Amino acid sequence: MKQHTIASPVEIVGVGLHSGNPVRMRLCPAPEDFGVVFVRDDLGVSIPIKTENVVDTRLATVIGAKNATISTIEHFLSATLAMGIDNLEVGIDGDEAPIMDGSAASFCMLFEEAGIRTQEKPKKAIVVQKPIEARIGDKFARLTPYKSSEILFEIRFDHPAIQRQEFRFIFSKENYIKEIARARTFGFLKEVDYMRSIGKGLGGSLDNAIVLDEKRVLNAGGLRFSDEFVRHKILDAIGDMAFLGAPFLGRYEAYAGNHHLNHLLVKALLSDPEAYKIVEADGAKAEAKELEHAFA
Repeated sequence: MKQHTIASPVEIVGVGLHSGNPVRMRLCPAPEDFGVVFVRDDLGVSIPIKTENVVDTRLATVIGAKNATISTIEHFLSATLAMGIDNLEVGIDGDEAPIMDGSAASFCMLFEEAGIRTQEKPKKAIVVQKPIEARIGDKFARLTPYKSSEILFEIRFDHPAIQRQEFRFIFSKENYIKEIARARTFGFLKEVDYMRSIGKGLGGSLDNAIVLDEKRVLNAGGLRFSDEFVRHKILDAIGDMAFLGAPFLGRYEAYAGNHHLNHLLVKALLSDPEAYKIVEADGAKAEAKELEHAFA
């Protein structure tokens, strides 16, 4: 299995969820072993997707370098990983990625529009070698060795429209598009005034998020899945795992996980040389076959 980039440049325009500002995103093919690198086109600053460049994880995953930051990149990174893209330059003319409809579906379609080009060098992958966990109270995110790539996620909310939800996702591009990509971000009406008082959520609307009052979902079309909330949490987790620098082979498990726990988990794994190994996903080994099934 080889590395991939996109076949041709492509652009998309949207609005930032928190800033409310219009933003243009351009995607360009990149050479082998380039990785995924964001560029603030308005400032001329490049920010590679590396864990040391994560500067905030409170309401979204935010990267930064020098005098530049880019927020809310997790949905885009989720689609990038799921669609098998290894090398990509991403230009943005503002400080936040476009939210689109609150899911990753638009980004998946954008990659399909651009086309995906196979490169010459083998794809690299992270193979989890021993259990690693990040925990805060009863909330946790964990990686353990496993023969394939899968995600188990559980959430509990004291809200009649959510309550307890659990989902098991077996990684493949087809499964992602069918089961995860369309799941939207969500928020509570009672939090809107506070969010806006601190300059966040200014671009949020019923067009790009699931909004709930005390009892129900306010969106006219309802939910896309009965358990759309936990599916979106999986979408976020996949985007945050992109900071490993390569697709992973192992089992991710979380209870009430969030961006901060995912960031701590990635840092913990990469800081322990015995916890993982980097392999080339090329050849007849079982690891290569599993990764080809999931990330080709």
